[in-house]
Amino acid sequence: MSARPYRVIQRRPSRQIHVGAVPVGGDAPITVQSMTNTLTTDVKATVAQIRALEEAGADIVRVSCPDQESALALKDIIRQVRVPIVADIHFHYRRAIEAAESGAACLRINPGNIGSDDRVREVVRAAKDHGCSMRIGVNAGSLEKELLDRYGEPCPEAMVESALRHARILEDNDFFNFKISVKASDVFLAVAAYQGLAEACDYPLHLGVTEAGGLRGGTVKSAIGIGSLLWAGIGDTIRVSLSADPVEEVKAGFEILKALDLRHRGVRIVSCPSCARQGFDVVKTVETLEKRLAHIATPVTLSIIGCVVNGPGEARETDLGLTGGGGGAHMVYVAGQPDHKIDNDAMVEHIVTLVERKVAEIEAGR
Repeated sequence: MSARPYRVIQRRPSRQIHVGAVPVGGDAPITVQSMTNTLTTDVKATVAQIRALEEAGADIVRVSCPDQESALALKDIIRQVRVPIVADIHFHYRRAIEAAESGAACLRINPGNIGSDDRVREVVRAAKDHGCSMRIGVNAGSLEKELLDRYGEPCPEAMVESALRHARILEDNDFFNFKISVKASDVFLAVAAYQGLAEACDYPLHLGVTEAGGLRGGTVKSAIGIGSLLWAGIGDTIRVSLSADPVEEVKAGFEILKALDLRHRGVRIVSCPSCARQGFDVVKTVETLEKRLAHIATPVTLSIIGCVVNGPGEARETDLGLTGGGGGAHMVYVAGQPDHKIDNDAMVEHIVTLVERKVAEIEAGR
């Protein structure tokens, strides 16, 4: 389906960096990130949360290092997890050095906020010595006072100027292994800032609408902001920022990428909102299937449609399909074609079995 011209997204050319073994930018897949919300010094809890994020498919996980104890705890955390860890650093250059020494794959930092040129050079030296990349993280809520005084308020121009100013500091220290973000809680501001930055440099961009809100509102807000940028070809890695379980951030991130046909993970269910024509309880069936199939990472498409109005047409476009029929007998589609019928009682278990069988076929063919 990606061959259809109206579905093709032309990604912005960018240089490529690595966060540990994970490539970001260039022709690499767009990665999905999240961040722990446990106390970093609670190693057991932090490792458990990172492992849950790994299970959900997170490519990169960020961990806050507000103090020395947290930065040093990274060593114990990193040896127990698989994903590369980004150390979130603010203001204190020693935390960045300690995090690099502890095995962080990337440092989230603003070079202009950590002090003198000598301190910046020490951080860059530590990053080079330990193979760390960096992320310059500009936020509309913490722009430099000089920029706020000059522009009057946070605006796209001020955010881009801040980002490029920080980038020059690293460039002046012969360091180019970094990505940039220009986040804001206002969707219009964030999108405009990223658009300006995309035109001004070729560094990989980390997308996000910061402080987006709770699970539902924050997901919608992020989907609009991140989705519109990705649709325009802008962005190399994403984080959906939610006041919710971090696992939900990863799920939302993959749903955004799946909706734009940029990356696929797990079962993508196409389902109708249901109406009086439905031959079975579509809402309950989809809810149950989402839970039962949550463990699957292999991309598979599944249509669950309550009646024959749109059911056959949707099934033609999916790997497997189910369309409601009369008398409790529903049509099962395989590879877009009607294959056999199933009744209400056996329906869910049967679909789960078919999906798992399809996954096994795909895996065996790789």
